[in-house]
Amino acid sequence: MTDMPDTPDTPDPTLAGFRQSIDNIDAALVFLLAERFKVTKAVGAHKAATRLPPADPVRETAQIERLRALAKTANLDPDFSEAFLRFVINEVIRHHERSRR
Repeated sequence: MTDMPDTPDTPDPTLAGFRQSIDNIDAALVFLLAERFKVTKAVGAHKAATRLPPADPVRETAQIERLRALAKTANLDPDFSEAFLRFVINEVIRHHERSRR
């Protein structure tokens, strides 16, 4: 490994490899989120058709607890994982409310 900075003229192959891995992971995350939202869109349509409320606080709490435990197992900050899941849940609820109208 060299101490040279990563520039267009002198690329650092180690850094380039790390960045390629990050790019691949980011792409996978985008596709996984897209798939998740396809399923939650169907959930929202079902909830609207059956007149169920857009939000399910009991389910949300259980999911957050489950994700926090998974985060600990994966050595990921549980607070970060909770904030991320809450962001996703809030977006899903927003979509469900829109489906209800």
